[in-house]
Amino acid sequence: MTLTFITNYLTHHQLPFAYEMEKHLGSGFRMIVTNVMEEERIRMGWALDPHLFDFVVVFDEQPEESKRLVRESDALICGSTHVSYIQERLDAKKLTFRYFERLYKTGRIHAFAPRGYLRKWQEHTRYAKDPVYLLCAGAYVPADFSLFCAYPGKMLKWGYFPETLTYSEEELYRPERKCVEILWTGRMIDWKHAEDAVHAAMLLKDAGVSFHLTMVGEGDCLRDLKNEVAQSQMAGEITLLPYEFPQEIRERMRKSDIYLMTSNFEEGWGAVVNEAMNAGCAIVASAAAGSVPYLIRDGQNGIVYPWIKDPAERGKCLANAILLLAKDVKLRQQLGQAAYQIIQELWNEQVAAERFLEFSEAVLSGQSVSYESGPMSPAEKITPAKGYEYCAG
Repeated sequence: MTLTFITNYLTHHQLPFAYEMEKHLGSGFRMIVTNVMEEERIRMGWALDPHLFDFVVVFDEQPEESKRLVRESDALICGSTHVSYIQERLDAKKLTFRYFERLYKTGRIHAFAPRGYLRKWQEHTRYAKDPVYLLCAGAYVPADFSLFCAYPGKMLKWGYFPETLTYSEEELYRPERKCVEILWTGRMIDWKHAEDAVHAAMLLKDAGVSFHLTMVGEGDCLRDLKNEVAQSQMAGEITLLPYEFPQEIRERMRKSDIYLMTSNFEEGWGAVVNEAMNAGCAIVASAAAGSVPYLIRDGQNGIVYPWIKDPAERGKCLANAILLLAKDVKLRQQLGQAAYQIIQELWNEQVAAERFLEFSEAVLSGQSVSYESGPMSPAEKITPAKGYEYCAG
């Protein structure tokens, strides 16, 4: 079998899956990159030189070879790149997997604009009976695509698969300590809502909890965060740090007790959730982030709080969840161990690659295969409204 994965640019979140595919397919796997990475992501340490990888083809440098791979491969994954790159293949009805986060992150009302609706029908819905599948990088993706009746019975759970690290029990063990270590990382932009972590920290301080919150990142909201920390006299409890390289963040996660994910519905996936779970953190996560309903079972391998529009109420929900963990070291350990286990056993690049190949080969041979959970299992429709009341159970 031959497989081509075409995407905008190569990131450290895609590389582990690509390595697994190369391991299985050798020269039968190729990855095409079509764009130059944005400067902000380069500052975050995401930049990878595509020329260092034998399986990567740069479209602008090898356009004819790229087009041949798209046209002739047995299966193709199309990530964040324009449909024009694969139009010929779609028209030829060849096995294709579209790889998408949410379409309507700022509101599903946008789906009903006449021009946009027609464009989505032309790009997606008209292939309903063809061998074209949707890899859903986020739990709210199916609901968006269902608005224009695309991919009926062909939406599959997917996501991002950062490198899965293996730790010993000693490395994962968090001792009981008086000052609980809490971590938040990411771009400090409006929809990441880093300020929620600060507001929750204020409530924790008022409740007499001994903690330290480290926040790593930069962005448009950083200045306001610094001012808020200073004005609230929380400098002793909160440390703000600039961007660090991904491997440094992973090590911070391993040494932290609790990890916070505070994004709203504009967070298509949120690979930091994978990484923090892999590091054995006890996670408190907003239900609005796309990865959360797929990866976290509330009270079993993390704590999920509902996305509430009112910032004050949302801060209380977040603070209450943190407070529960801060007071119970055994619960933190149990949730962290369970989080680590689900990444090791199910939501990782190896399982994703093996299942993708098995699924593709079945389709190519006129057969079928299905999975109960995890990557490549059927993706149910979860509307964003569920994020306001989410509890996976």
